Amino acid sequence: MIVLDTSVLSLAFRRPRHRAPLFPEVQQLGVLIKADAIVAVPGIVLQEVLSGVKTREGFTKLEDLLGGFPLLLATRDHHVVAAEIRTTCRAAGVAASGIDCLIAAHAISNDAELFTTDDDFRKMAPHCRLALHKWKA
Repeated sequence: MIVLDTSVLSLAFRRPRHRAPLFPEVQQLGVLIKADAIVAVPGIVLQEVLSGVKTREGFTKLEDLLGGFPLLLATRDHHVVAAEIRTTCRAAGVAASGIDCLIAAHAISNDAELFTTDDDFRKMAPHCRLALHKWKA
């Protein structure tokens, strides 16, 4: 399973259509989808992506597009893992937001890779069991 971060979905779905295909991350997402890879979205990522939409029409269209991805909902265990990640990272001098830790917890709990462009996750990964999706630019 590949867990998608807000950064990748924003590039793919919130950029103008003529620019989005230019990003290698968007091309990689297309490859994953065409290969029928299991690609899922944490609920908090869905919320973040939809929160950045300026019009009701854009909101509805984006919600429909994202509806094709399985949704990962947080349980108590996810929140506990997220808190452990944040505590461990803080002790190592790595700043990690609560939301990023929850996204990481989804990937870790599902034994999945996180597909992101956010360097914060690269800083977090050595301090938890977070596997990052490797792709060629």
